[in-house]
Amino acid sequence: MEVPLQTNPGHPQAALSCALLAAFLIQPLIAQETQPPVVEMRDGGVNQVLQSIYIPVLLNAPFTAIVHTEWARPMPGGGNVILANRRRVARDSEGRIYEERWALVPKDSGTESYMNLIQIADPAAHTLYNCDMFEKPHRCFLQDYEGTAAAVYVPATGTTGPLPNNAGSRTHEDLGVRYFEGLDCTGSRDVTTYVKGVFGNDRPVTATREFWHSDRIGINLISHLSGPDVGEQSFKVTDVNLAEPNPALFQLPKGSIVIDRRLSAQPAQ
Repeated sequence: MEVPLQTNPGHPQAALSCALLAAFLIQPLIAQETQPPVVEMRDGGVNQVLQSIYIPVLLNAPFTAIVHTEWARPMPGGGNVILANRRRVARDSEGRIYEERWALVPKDSGTESYMNLIQIADPAAHTLYNCDMFEKPHRCFLQDYEGTAAAVYVPATGTTGPLPNNAGSRTHEDLGVRYFEGLDCTGSRDVTTYVKGVFGNDRPVTATREFWHSDRIGINLISHLSGPDVGEQSFKVTDVNLAEPNPALFQLPKGSIVIDRRLSAQPAQ
C-alpha cells in the first residue's frame, strides 16, 4: 500500500495522509515490541554443594588456619576433572567461628578463585551471619545458630562388620598418631563396600573415608573421601596459628545490610 503525500501540509487531506503514513511505518515496530520472550530450555545437569572441614564450637581453643580443598571427578574414558580452592578459617576463645567461602576453580588452569561468602557464628548469641560478598553494599543474612559449647563433638567413625539390611560391609581401621602442623593427630580409616542395587548401583562399589583428627583444636587437619557419589575429595589444613585471632574477623563487613531471617523475627501467621 502506498500513501500519497500532499504538497500542501496545511490541507486536511495532507494531515490525514501523514497520519496514515505514520501509522503504517510504526505498525511493524509495535508488532516487534509485543513479541513474547524466547526462553531456551535445557535438560540435565546437577547442582552440588561440597561439604568442607567441619569446625565445631570449642571454648579456649583458638586458632587461625588455611583450608585447602581438591575435588576430583572421573571423566568418561579416563582422567579426572579437578577443582580446587583455599580459604581462611578461625575460631576464638569464646567459640566464635569465622569462615570464608571461595569458589572452586579448575586446578592449574590459571583461573583465579574469588570469595563469595563470609560466615560468622556466635554460639553465645545463637547467631549465624551469611554475608554475600558479591554485591555492594554487602548483604548479611542473619539466622539462628544451633551450635553450642555444651555439646561434645567427635569425628564420625564406623565399626567393622556388616551393614544393616544386608547392604554390604564396613572395615574400620585405627591408623595411630601422626603430627601435622605441630599438632598430634589420630587417624582413622573406614572402607565400606555396598552390594549391587543399594542405591541404584549396577555392581558392588567401595567408598573410603580417612581422616586425621586433632583433639587440641577439635578439627580434622587431613580428610580424604572417595566413592562413586563424591569422586575424590581431599581437605588439608595448613598455616595453623594457635594465637587468638584478630577480633576484626568477627565483625560484619563495613557498610553491610543485615537481613534478619531468624524464626523469632518472622511475622506470626
